[in-house]
Amino acid sequence: MTHDLILKGGRVIDPSQKHDGILDVAFTDGKVSGFGKDLKGAKEIRDVSGYIVSPGLIDLHTHVYWGGTSLGIDADEFCRVSGVTTSVDTGSAGPGNWAGFRKHVIEQSQARILAYLHVSHAGIYGFDHRVMVGESGDLRLMNPIDCVEVADKNRDYIVGIKVRVGLHASGTSGTVPLNIALQVANEVGMPLMCHIDHPPPSYEEVIGMLRPGDVLTHAFRPFPNAPATAQGTVKPEVLAARKRGVIFDIGHGKGSFSFKTTRAMLANGFEPDVISSDVHKLCIDGPAYDQVTTMSKFLCMGMSLNNVIAASTVNAAMALKRPEYGSLKVGSLGDATILTVKEGKFDYVDVVGEHLIGDRKIASEGVVLKGKWWHPKRTSKFPKVVA
Repeated sequence: MTHDLILKGGRVIDPSQKHDGILDVAFTDGKVSGFGKDLKGAKEIRDVSGYIVSPGLIDLHTHVYWGGTSLGIDADEFCRVSGVTTSVDTGSAGPGNWAGFRKHVIEQSQARILAYLHVSHAGIYGFDHRVMVGESGDLRLMNPIDCVEVADKNRDYIVGIKVRVGLHASGTSGTVPLNIALQVANEVGMPLMCHIDHPPPSYEEVIGMLRPGDVLTHAFRPFPNAPATAQGTVKPEVLAARKRGVIFDIGHGKGSFSFKTTRAMLANGFEPDVISSDVHKLCIDGPAYDQVTTMSKFLCMGMSLNNVIAASTVNAAMALKRPEYGSLKVGSLGDATILTVKEGKFDYVDVVGEHLIGDRKIASEGVVLKGKWWHPKRTSKFPKVVA
């Protein structure tokens, strides 16, 4: 057969197939059409020997309602630079402004965008340098009836329901917004993603309410509401939630990831299920920056490269219940990310200001999106051969 594109000779790391080795990957009509050695017959061939080829990176926690919310960033610009092929927006829009997000951003974007719909009417509407209003603090904004209707009618893009609870997001409302969101998620048969910040409610209260397949984001946040005890052990409620099937997502962001918590969790063998950046306008210039920087922090703290990639590809796809994402199996979506791991001394910072000097940095060198080479700069780095 004739393929549209072959990536030739790269180190292919595809955790969905438990593969790590030199292979070719081919793409045709927007899907993976070949996976093996010495693939031939393509309109375009790019030599990626010396580079890592992974399934297209999925950032499970982003805010990309650019122009519609004060925290939104441009999805295409972010994806090109950070190697992300699928941005999952987590609650920027609610049922009251979903139509604009879909029409003006999602449907216009080249990169893939999926979304968790916020149970609050207008989503995260007051997140800015000067105005900071927790949308879950006013229960009059909870809109479960319209949320069910909008989620049900937009299953092509909406993958779940989002709610934010905690002192900053919900004031003294405690778990009430979470209760409402769970009712919506049950009604539409979708998973829930729950944000947590300072108490109330407590970390233990929140994870005790989550169902198998639900996502706790900001899972490795600093004290207060950290998952580790003062003695450096993992809280028993956290272990019970993982055993039950709750998914633990990083969601780095502006205030939700600390090296201290991560050291404790990794020392106990508790790796995150999903690594995500929670990139938005207030953290894209630090401390989160982007997906590959967030991945790099975990690589430098002891997670294996394969596990880091798994947490940004196949694991995220399973959380989305979309197994065609995050894989290079033949027939999967035609997305891939070309990576390098640079060695040196790199300064990383967490949300409380602690610095870590790491010896490695994951960098994005190019992207295949929907079966085509997609990168704004340095495309000549990879020799192009017309078959």
